[in-house]
Amino acid sequence: MTEFVEQDLSGARFERMSLRNASFKQVYLNDATMEKVDFSGVDIRGALLRGTRMTGVELSDVEISGDLHNVVVNGVDIAPLVEQELNRREPDRAKMRPETVAGFKEAWAIIRRLWDATIENAKTLPSEALHTSVNGEWSFIQTLRHLNFASAAWIDRMLVGNLSPWHPLDLPWDEAPGWDGIPWDRDARPTLDEVLNVRHERQATMSRVIDSLTEEQLASVVSRTEPGWPQIQDFAFKNCLIIVLTEEWEHRGFAERDLAKLNGKGL
Repeated sequence: MTEFVEQDLSGARFERMSLRNASFKQVYLNDATMEKVDFSGVDIRGALLRGTRMTGVELSDVEISGDLHNVVVNGVDIAPLVEQELNRREPDRAKMRPETVAGFKEAWAIIRRLWDATIENAKTLPSEALHTSVNGEWSFIQTLRHLNFASAAWIDRMLVGNLSPWHPLDLPWDEAPGWDGIPWDRDARPTLDEVLNVRHERQATMSRVIDSLTEEQLASVVSRTEPGWPQIQDFAFKNCLIIVLTEEWEHRGFAERDLAKLNGKGL
């Protein structure tokens, strides 16, 4: 098998080539031109398709999961249609982007209630099942570890001001660039109780922020220029909260989907 690692092939020309079963990781295809290519069976994860134009394509049996903004298919922007349908299926979803203090309190209460039920559901499974990946996705334990990381980043660091809030079990997203001083042990196998201990601390911090929230804070911006992540200036205070609410909502949906399969209900 030929390997191309840390090489610059910018401007290269591939014609009548076979790349079947090839693996691409951290590969830049910016401004590439593709004509008469076959993407059948391709599994794409963590991709950025900004400003991408596809014409004369055939899409059948295709599954797309991600953030959609200005996605025009045959002249129709499908992103608003998808949002409307998702909100129709789960009306509480629309409450995850609140604008007022009362809205944030309601959203956080919904998240806590839903996750409490999901945790109880998970506890009915054997402990080994909670470390099981379904279709290559994070296990249930890894999902909780990632949510702990998200809360540490956007609440503890950005809003509370704890510049290094990390716990050894925190788990960044798979495509993250990696940073010095931030743990990233994807293969760790903590117990559910160990992960929940960290989660309860992070939830308590979020609750304190929500309980003391003011309209003035929601209209303000925050900056973190110190080494670490996030490192950002003049970021909307409320967007830090919305990121966490969105992460909690979306990953709970993924977790429920996979728990159903592990329970044999979704097979």
